[in-house]
Amino acid sequence: MQTQRVASRMGKLGTETAFAVSLEAAKVAETGKKVYPFHIGDLDFASPDFVVQSMNKAIADGKTGYCAGAGILPLRKRLAEVLGEQRGVTYGPEHISVQSGGKPVITKFFSSVMEVGDEVLYPSPGYPIYESQIQYLGGVLKPYTYIEKEDGFALDLDGLRSQITSKTKVLVYNNYQNPMGIASSDEEMAEIAKIAIEHDLLVLSDEAYFNILYDGVKGKSIVSLPGMYDRTVILYTYSKSWAMTGWRLGAAVGPQWIINLINKLNTNDESCTTHFIQWAGIECLTKEGEKYTAEVVSKLQERRDVLVEAMRKVPGFKCHSPPAAFYLFVNVTEAMEKLGLTNYEEFRRNILDATGVAFCTREHFGASLPGETQKYVRFAYSGIGLKDIQEACEQLKNFMEKVYKSETSTA
Repeated sequence: MQTQRVASRMGKLGTETAFAVSLEAAKVAETGKKVYPFHIGDLDFASPDFVVQSMNKAIADGKTGYCAGAGILPLRKRLAEVLGEQRGVTYGPEHISVQSGGKPVITKFFSSVMEVGDEVLYPSPGYPIYESQIQYLGGVLKPYTYIEKEDGFALDLDGLRSQITSKTKVLVYNNYQNPMGIASSDEEMAEIAKIAIEHDLLVLSDEAYFNILYDGVKGKSIVSLPGMYDRTVILYTYSKSWAMTGWRLGAAVGPQWIINLINKLNTNDESCTTHFIQWAGIECLTKEGEKYTAEVVSKLQERRDVLVEAMRKVPGFKCHSPPAAFYLFVNVTEAMEKLGLTNYEEFRRNILDATGVAFCTREHFGASLPGETQKYVRFAYSGIGLKDIQEACEQLKNFMEKVYKSETSTA
């Protein structure tokens, strides 16, 4: 009876399956076994004190009621100024719609511009909510992928172009990407812009990790390229740069006509983003906020370097050193072969049970595409300290060495 009452569209809605891994990891921990949490992309740093104090002051000052659906004007002005300066373009407050995190931008952007039956290009592997929302809102999935090279990953531009038809309307572009931690070269970004312009595509540029960059990489947005300003909406979030994942604060940034539509959805959905949190968001966009982010990035880079070095010592695990975000996308093709496994979930659970190491697989970021032969898993190093990173990799190393030794003795 209950099943008959469920709307059919709910069957099209996906989820973030990393949270399901969290439940499994918790059950393993309940047995007394130590769990190493590489599965969830949360930060174990405290939100900045000056931001917390600003929020508390806003509450004390009575900033606890409704505010404009688009967001408070001081925050929109500051976001326009800072984001415009960082990306080399000019924005005003009319180009900003404040959101309860970055994720709502995905749903509201698609709701504003995508008709049922429109085709949407999106990255796979990529953030799973793209795929979920495209399907839920009646769009047609057009995934594009990446090619592993000696020095890292690159977009399969030929594969992307082959997906485009007369029904293709939207391109989702996630530079500084989750789950792979990659950064486009200038040439690659220019090619994406060229494709968008040639086919008159609207672009959602997910820039959640714009400030989480290493090795001297400088943040660059596709919106700064000729012809992209009037067709691109940026997904902006506070979650990563200031360890504010639970605060739920972000923004849609782009052409006024789309922002006006998103503001209308704000009014129909949540009325407004939490008033006093918006005042705290202004404090992040200061020199003090920049300093905090730089400190976080420094600590994350140290973790990345330790993890990459240790991971390269694990038999059957191969990885590159990613220049962005806080994820390691590890090639485990050989490890799975040695274990006699072809199923990602069997491999993941096998490793979790044997070592306590919890991670996500490629299929937590979109279904495997036809022709994929290499196997990958994602390690998030945002919520685990250096000591546990080293311990975890030692556990993996010992486990895989036994697998290789067993194979040799059997032969």
